[in-house]
Amino acid sequence: MSNNTNKYSLLFRPFHSEKLKLKNRMVMAPMTRNFAPGGVPTEEMALYYGRRAAAEVGLIITEGTVINHKASNGYPSVPEFFGDEALSGWKKVVDEVHKEGGKIVPQIWHVGKVRKKGMEPDPAVNGYGPMEKSRDGDVRTIGMTQQDIDEVVAAYGDAAKAAYDLGFDGVEVHGAHGYLIDQFLWEGTNQRTDEYGGSLEKRTRFAVEVVEDIRRKVPVSFPVIFRFSQWKMTDYSAQLVDNPKELGVILNLLKDAGVDIFHASTRRFWEPTFEGSDLNLAGWAKKLTGLPVITVGSVGIDREMMATFDPKWDGRSEQTDIDPLLNPLSDDQFDLVAVGRALLGDPEWSLKVKEDRLDDVIPFTQKSMEALI
Repeated sequence: MSNNTNKYSLLFRPFHSEKLKLKNRMVMAPMTRNFAPGGVPTEEMALYYGRRAAAEVGLIITEGTVINHKASNGYPSVPEFFGDEALSGWKKVVDEVHKEGGKIVPQIWHVGKVRKKGMEPDPAVNGYGPMEKSRDGDVRTIGMTQQDIDEVVAAYGDAAKAAYDLGFDGVEVHGAHGYLIDQFLWEGTNQRTDEYGGSLEKRTRFAVEVVEDIRRKVPVSFPVIFRFSQWKMTDYSAQLVDNPKELGVILNLLKDAGVDIFHASTRRFWEPTFEGSDLNLAGWAKKLTGLPVITVGSVGIDREMMATFDPKWDGRSEQTDIDPLLNPLSDDQFDLVAVGRALLGDPEWSLKVKEDRLDDVIPFTQKSMEALI
C-alpha cells in the first residue's frame, strides 16, 4: 500500500474553485438506479451514497431526480425533487454523505419527449418537448407553449432552491443525452420558429432561462454545474455541434447566465471531440470558457464489460484503464473525473485506486444493477 504516493496521486489532489472545495478530483457520476418507490429516496439510498463518500469519492452527483412538472418523469421508481416526503428522504441522503466526509449535489432533470403515456406518476400525461409530435393523428409529444416553458423553468429554479435549503453542496442541471434541455439545444429536435428555435443562440435560450432562474433563487456562492453531451440516448452518433466555435456559443451563453462548472459527458473519455485536436469534450469546454470542468466516459471499465454494453467495442483493452487520464489531468485540460459503472460494482473503487490496490477492485457486472451495493 503506497498511501497516495502511486502514479494516481494526481487524482487525489484537493480541488479548489471559487465556489467549491473538494478533498480530491474523484466524482461519482449520476446514474439512474430506479430504487425510489413512489419517487421517495430511501434509507438504503442514503447508505449507498454514504459508502462512496466514505471511500474517497470527493463529490457525489446523485442519480437524475425529477423536477416538479407533470411530465418530468419518464422511468419507474426514479426519485423526485419536490414534495415533503421526497425532500425529507433527500435530507437523509445529504446528512449521510456529509457524515462520511463527502460532498454531494443533486442532478435535477426533466426527460421531455422521452416520456411516453403510461408512465408514473400520471399515466395519462404525454411527453412534452420543443415540438409537437403525432402519429396517425395521435399526439405523442406536446409542443411546449410559453406558459409550459415558464412553468418548467420555474420548477428547475425551485428544485435548486430546495437543494440549497436541504444543505446540498451545489446543484447539477441535466442538459445532456437527449432529454428536455438538450432537445431544445439540438437542431435535430428543435425546429421551432419562435425565440426558442432557429439560430444556435435561440436554441440555447431555454437552457439560459433555466440557469438564470436558478441563480435568482440561490445564493451567488451556491455552485451550479451544467451537464451536456454530443450524443443522445437514442443516437450515439448525434452531434450537438459540429465545431469548437459552435460549442463556444452555447457554453459561453450558459457561463454568462451563471454556470460555474461544466460536466462534459462522453462515452469514452480518451476520444478527441473535433478533428485536428486531441482535446476531449471536457478539454474543449475548459479551453472555450475558462471554467472548471468534469470529464467522464468509461473510466475504469474493462474490455469485457464494455463489450457487454457496446457491440461495436473494438477490444482495445489498453484504452479502458485510467492511465490515459493522467497526462491531460496533469496538463489541466480538465479538473475533475467522474466515475460511473466502476463505482457501482465496487463502492471502494476510488479508495483502492488511491491505495494502488487495483487488483482488489470488484468488477462491474450486470448484477451490479440489481441492488444498491
